[in-house]
Amino acid sequence: MSSPSPALCAAAAGCSAPIPLSRPHLVRFRRSSARAAAAAAAPAVSDDLVLRIAEQLEDSAATSSPLLDPLRSASALSLLSTRWPTRRSNEAYRFTDTSYLRSLPISLPSSDPLSLAPPPPASPYASHVHFSDGVLASSSGTHVSALADLPPGQVRDRAAAILAASADFVDKDLFYDFNAVGAKDVAVVYAPEGVSMADDPVHIMFSYSGCGDGSMMMSNPRVLVVAEKGAEVAIVEEHFGLGEEDGGGCYWANPVMEILVEEDAKVVHSYVQRQSFAAAHTKWTVVKQNTSSNYEFVEASIGARLNRHNLHIQQLGPETNTKLASFHFSSQNKQIHDLHSKLILDHPRGRSHQLHRLIASGTGNGIFDGNIKVNRYAQQTDAGQETKCLLLSSKALVNVKPNLQIIADDVKCTHGAAISGEHDPNWIYFFQARGIDAKTAADALNFAFGAHVINQIPFKSIEKKTLAHFKELLESSRQDDK
Repeated sequence: MSSPSPALCAAAAGCSAPIPLSRPHLVRFRRSSARAAAAAAAPAVSDDLVLRIAEQLEDSAATSSPLLDPLRSASALSLLSTRWPTRRSNEAYRFTDTSYLRSLPISLPSSDPLSLAPPPPASPYASHVHFSDGVLASSSGTHVSALADLPPGQVRDRAAAILAASADFVDKDLFYDFNAVGAKDVAVVYAPEGVSMADDPVHIMFSYSGCGDGSMMMSNPRVLVVAEKGAEVAIVEEHFGLGEEDGGGCYWANPVMEILVEEDAKVVHSYVQRQSFAAAHTKWTVVKQNTSSNYEFVEASIGARLNRHNLHIQQLGPETNTKLASFHFSSQNKQIHDLHSKLILDHPRGRSHQLHRLIASGTGNGIFDGNIKVNRYAQQTDAGQETKCLLLSSKALVNVKPNLQIIADDVKCTHGAAISGEHDPNWIYFFQARGIDAKTAADALNFAFGAHVINQIPFKSIEKKTLAHFKELLESSRQDDK
């Protein structure tokens, strides 16, 4: 194996050696005992970068918890036959340009990144978790723990079984497998049967600092949330950059969050992504809901140069309720915001409602691909989907694909999509009739468009901080569009 350039090594005080973009073909991918047999049966992979990244991820996670071995082994084998997604070769990435991830060498956090990273802001909540550049740095709370710190017993066995079952997730992609191979530990939030944590949210903070050496530092944090029968859990998930006074750190965040909502349980999930505009963010959220469970999700994604969120939800029992609200703001030039969601309803009397809103300005690019599948036995389902997009620039681009697949014949399903380059003249007139000029009226309507979703975050401190950041970016984008 050839070595990275001395200049990059000298600068990479907090990172492992970057993965060069051009390097001889690797013939090893070592840790799986079944790899040799699988490699003989797997189709050839033409993109060596996938194998190079996977190999270094395996090396970096060599000391990880053995409870992750089944998941890691399955994803390692999958990577042997997985190609890098491109707009031409992969339908799911037809509108999503991932070339930014290939434009710089990839590096990984050092063995002790916590001593080098700036400290994160304090959490206002008693129960909290902190990942620093993908490394689980701390956890606090009665029902919160690192997987490696769980004592032998029911909770540990339950978490191990769920993670092992994740190896069979059929809708995964390259980035899901990268996370499974590279995750060193898992933050576990476990709510026992009948326990309510709704008033004491678990604040999960993901801070990123990057290398500053010309490479893109990749991190693979992983979280498992389990709400047992009748339990209630509130999760606040925040992704943000640290030490970005120079304009923003360059890093690649590749997190996965798995959520299991058992019978009559409820999970309220707030997700805020406000990362550096030089960062890449490829995220998976995988949710499984059992009978009569409730899952409520609010998303505000307003950062990162490349942002791809795969949201996958499966209703596993009747009378299950799912409520989704997402807002994406592509405010910077060449910024990409992409939400791919898939909701599968397999049982009677399921309910779901999805709201998606997106603003694109400058040369920003927004993508929404929302799939709701109502299968044969999901009779008396009530499913709704609505997407609204606002273009603030003639050069902004939006691609929207709402998709309802209905096999059941006794259902109530609706969906709608609207893309507009201007506000309703009646709304502008409403402001002007009260002495407010058209420009100020448009600014207020732009803010209200995104605030409609952000206001649904049930925790005021997070809501206020997100609204303030959105308002700042909105004002900045207006100046750039002049």
